[in-house]
Amino acid sequence: MNVKTRILNSVPIFLIGLYRITLSPFLPNSCRFYPSCSTYCLEAFKNYGFFRATLLSISRIGRCHPFHPGGYDPLPTNKETRNG
Repeated sequence: MNVKTRILNSVPIFLIGLYRITLSPFLPNSCRFYPSCSTYCLEAFKNYGFFRATLLSISRIGRCHPFHPGGYDPLPTNKETRNG
């Protein structure tokens, strides 16, 4: 990952970390997926560019609701996101 991408990704990584420290301990454990949505989004921003990570994160958070069964939903590999 190049320097620009790392700098751009550092903002959402910081915000996710801030959420985990300040808000998450006070909220019920309600994520329907494994890994949790915050872990999924954090890993997306650590492994992908800003725009791809943002799209993956929005897609995941959009599926995390009471009417979705949830379950195991790992971050796709680079090859899977390019081809699928």
